[in-house]
Order: sequence, then structure tokens, then C-alpha cells
Amino acid sequence: MHRDELGDLAAFLAVADERSFTRAAAKLGTSQSALSHTLRRLEERLGIRLLTRTTRSVSPTDAGEQLIAGLRPALEEIDARIASLSALREKPAGSIRINTSWHAAETILWPAIERLLPDYPDIRFELTQDQALTDIVAGRFDAGVRLGERVEKDMIAVRIGPDLRMAVVGAPSYLEAHGRPTTPHDLTRHACINLRLETQGGLYAWEFERDGRELNVRVDGPLVFNAVPLIMKAALAGFGLAFVIEAQAEDEIAEGRLVRVLEDWCPPFAGYHLYYPSRRQLSPAFTVLVNALRYRS
Repeated sequence: MHRDELGDLAAFLAVADERSFTRAAAKLGTSQSALSHTLRRLEERLGIRLLTRTTRSVSPTDAGEQLIAGLRPALEEIDARIASLSALREKPAGSIRINTSWHAAETILWPAIERLLPDYPDIRFELTQDQALTDIVAGRFDAGVRLGERVEKDMIAVRIGPDLRMAVVGAPSYLEAHGRPTTPHDLTRHACINLRLETQGGLYAWEFERDGRELNVRVDGPLVFNAVPLIMKAALAGFGLAFVIEAQAEDEIAEGRLVRVLEDWCPPFAGYHLYYPSRRQLSPAFTVLVNALRYRS
């Protein structure tokens, strides 16, 4: 293989993943025009079109999809081999990219990274926060963080936090004006602050359980957000009831700014797990992070 070809193939995979020359160029640290020239050169050399380009999007052709299927595992193996070389260094080094939720990043990942950085200055951490169930392999992340019940079966999962609980909360002013729900069914008569799911684009159905009975409730209200901090602000302002992880509202509950209801319908569930592909060869840097995050009750 010519020495330029490997870089061209990596550039093609970046464009295919991002579905955009602009985003791929930013990711690779190059210009859009240079990246476009690289892809045209690759297609000319192979004698086949790999990408379908429109004014709004870029997508792989059938030939491009076939190339991706064989290319991605090969490049992942190269990345793993390069990362393993850091074992020869005095201290682990390399980059670690993690896809995570805002809450897990704030409460678990950042505290661990903050402790590690002084002792491991050659490790670079990149956290991408989103609420979607992102495909970490397609996104070329080293790992992701999800609740234990949502981790795919073909992944290795490491518990990094305690069990969690959900909480229905409202401002005292709201509950004084509208009363307290006593069962999940009562929520249909209340103003509720909805969460928009990034993956399916639908609204999250509030999930409850008591005595082995599971119940999902589709709530309604004047506000919809895709970020929990905004949901909390709206609840504190008295615009409706919110459904959040208990830990996200514990200070406000303790201070009386929010009141919890339906507590007996919110049992504990599996907390956050770090997950990564089972075929992944762990680099020394990644091992350091896993050991720092591993939950010890």
C-alpha cells in the first residue's frame, strides 16, 4: 500500500461517519477543500464512486458501505496496536474518547479524570455529552457510559456508580395550587415537563414500578426540553412536575425548593456502567481509567 493511501482511507471513514465534509474536516483538523480533494483522489485511484454527495448530505454508496465494513475493523486494530506501544513508556499515554450523558460526566467521569490528570499528564481525555444511545463503534469512541439496563449484550460493561432512583418533583407553589398526585395515573391531570429523546425523537414515557407491577405513563404539559438542567429550572419555577434522577434534585429537595411525590413508585435500578467492545485490546491508558472508575461498594 502506498504511504498516502492509509491516510486517504481514514479520511473516507471520517466523512462516512460524520455524513458531512465540514464536520469531518473539523474532526481531522484539515480544510474542507483539502478533504474533498483527498476523497476525489481516492475514488479516482479505485475507479469507483464511494460517496453520494448532495447539497445537504453525504452518504456512502453500496461500494462505500462494503469498504467501510472491511476497513473499520482494520483501522481499529491499527489504533489498538499503536495504543499498546504506550506500555513501553514510563507512564501510560494516549487519547481516550468517551460518549456519556451530562449527569454521568459531571458526577463520575470528571471527578475521576481530575484525580488522574496530575499523575498521568500524557493521557488525553475527550468527553462527548449527549442523551442519545450513540453507536460508540461507528462514532469511533473508546467507550460509552449508560445505565446498566441499556448496555448491549456484546459489550463489556464495568459498573462505575451505585444504584440510582428516579424522582417526581415539583415546587411547593405548584403542589399547593394543583395538589399532589397519589398514583402515576394522576399525572395525566397535571402539567408535566417532558424530555425529548434524541435517539427516536419521541417523548420519554415516565417509568414506574411497585410490588412488581410496571407502569409507563405518557405525560403532557406546556414544556418540552432535551436537557435535564432546563427541566430542573422549569420545575423550580413552578411550571410543572419533573421526572429526574434522584441525585439531580437531592439538594433542592433537602432545601425544600422541590418536593418529592410518588416516592413508593420509584424503586432503585442499575446505575451507570462504562462499556466498550469485547474485542477491544485495552491500552495501558484505558486500563488506568477503568481501574479509577470501577465502582466499589
